Amino acid sequence: MKFYRWIAVAAVASVAASVMAAEPLTAEQVAAHVLNRIGYGPKPGDIERVTQMGVQRYIDAQLNAGAPLPPALSARLASLDAVQQPAGVVMRRFLEVRAMAKDESDGDKVRRREVVTAIAQQTAEARIARAVDSPNQLEEVMVDFWFNHFNVFAGKGVDRALIASYERDAIRPYALGNFRDLLGATAHHPAMLYYLDNWVSTANGYIPRGRKQGGQKAKSSGLNENYARELMELHTMGVDSGYTQKDVTELARMLTGWTYDNRELVARNRTFSFDATRHDRDDKLWLDRRIKAGGQEEGEYALDVLAMLPATAHHLSFQLAQYFVQDQPPPALVDRMAKSYIDSKGDIRSVLRTLFASAEFMAPEAVGAKFKTPYQYVISAARASDTAPSDIKQTLGVLTRLGMPLYGCQTPDGYKNTQDAWLNPDALSRRIAFATQLAPTLDVQALQATLAGSISAKTQGAIAGSPPPLRAAMLLGSPDFMQR
Repeated sequence: MKFYRWIAVAAVASVAASVMAAEPLTAEQVAAHVLNRIGYGPKPGDIERVTQMGVQRYIDAQLNAGAPLPPALSARLASLDAVQQPAGVVMRRFLEVRAMAKDESDGDKVRRREVVTAIAQQTAEARIARAVDSPNQLEEVMVDFWFNHFNVFAGKGVDRALIASYERDAIRPYALGNFRDLLGATAHHPAMLYYLDNWVSTANGYIPRGRKQGGQKAKSSGLNENYARELMELHTMGVDSGYTQKDVTELARMLTGWTYDNRELVARNRTFSFDATRHDRDDKLWLDRRIKAGGQEEGEYALDVLAMLPATAHHLSFQLAQYFVQDQPPPALVDRMAKSYIDSKGDIRSVLRTLFASAEFMAPEAVGAKFKTPYQYVISAARASDTAPSDIKQTLGVLTRLGMPLYGCQTPDGYKNTQDAWLNPDALSRRIAFATQLAPTLDVQALQATLAGSISAKTQGAIAGSPPPLRAAMLLGSPDFMQR
């Protein structure tokens, strides 16, 4: 009980941040800081490796994301059919078992559940295995960052079958590339089109007879503004950036006809189609720009414009600085990052270089200033203890109990990465229970060596004065480890 009280009080008070910021950083602390911020924390030997090679060289290598995957990780990923197969193949399996629901035996129900569960678990296993074992840690962090930015809820209809493709084909290839390419990839992917209902958005409310998606006939819903609104509010410009409700409506009109067809998806793996019969063929007035009636190119033009607006540069820079530096990032840093964005025409690596080279990123007061999300906490614990999760169901259960089911955010804004969203007594008690469960199998001395530079003298003293069986749990449940 004393252990639990110590953790709760210390974490709520954010002791780690204040203690670690009190003095200039040692080389070990600098290495630990970088490993915790641009990745999911150190694995055994990482602190020494980064210290020896130099922090700047390590950052440059992470920006290039060119390290080969370990053979064991490559083999594990190759064994996951739902992750390797094209979206159309996975969708065919999903629709086949969905069709059983109309008139199925008990055996069919079991098979249907098994197929749907296998798709979900394999998708999650690939993400978690990469996050724990990939040497390209910044790439994994940015995949998680952009997935939350362009969030799609895996529990909605056919998106259960499309999430693996969405992450693999629309997020991962562009996570460190050009933002316009990333924006376009998400806009064209059926997971996003389905999630935010653009696939049914129609100028005149008419959908060609027989059109079905996800085993259900699409309803004539007319103009749907869901995607257009989130495209401006969340994906690009940001709320309160000057657009109006009229701009949302006009953008939605420009995007009518952007859809996908399950028949084409299943037969040819065609993940996007433009249906001219459903497109609004009149001129539009959007963001004070007169848009001549065209077709699909109207939507492409909108993406071009949105990607390079100063408001978009600032919105994205703020979010990146908030993720990598502080919950309330320094405005001057955000401005410099926004300038890099505009100067590089939306190159994500250029913006990150400005961020990682900044005094604000390396400042002592930034160390430990970010509270880990449940996902970051679980992945960093697996890395620090060198225990890659073998039972994916158990890991997913932990994330759910901690309040952050993987791919489970139902709202378009995705999971938050700020302390206010995750620091509360109930959440802390659940993290401590997880740490206590994991600890008995761990070598506490090896764990202490791995976390060197991340654990304050105050925490080390508390651990040294505790019974040996509690020490590993105290390390993983400490306020220092819960922050990054």
